[in-house]
Amino acid sequence: MTDDGNDRGRGYARRDHQKVALGFGIVFVLVGIAGFVPGITTGTLSLAGPMSGAKLLGIFEVSVLHNLVHLLYGIVGIIAAGNGTFSRYYLIWGGVVYLLLWIYGLIVTGVRTPVNFVPLNDPDNWLHFGLGVIMAGMGLFVGRSAPTDIPGRPRSASR
Repeated sequence: MTDDGNDRGRGYARRDHQKVALGFGIVFVLVGIAGFVPGITTGTLSLAGPMSGAKLLGIFEVSVLHNLVHLLYGIVGIIAAGNGTFSRYYLIWGGVVYLLLWIYGLIVTGVRTPVNFVPLNDPDNWLHFGLGVIMAGMGLFVGRSAPTDIPGRPRSASR
């Protein structure tokens, strides 16, 4: 393994952060599919915008665009799981995007304006906040080893 997190020739999703990216990718694909399934999604599904009356699990507002974004996010996560560096970037930057979406949602939820093109409600907003924190945190910390040279501490005899 190289320091950059790549596992060339070692197999798919071998490191912890790659497994986490794969897990997020699979969940996003399943959520994207579920958003199109009547019964799991209630109400009338529209293309985009806050006028969509559809709710995933009766809680989270969705639209065709919203579901397609979940599918795309999931596919990218599944692909990212094959590369250590890409999986880490997927988690970190995916988390940042979700935190930005959380801020966007806090601003536009309940407001009818042309910039409100994603159906969002309070449960969506707080889910996006949680996803942002968890994804970015996992990308930053999962699979990172403790430093081997700590200032003021003697080096181990095994060196």
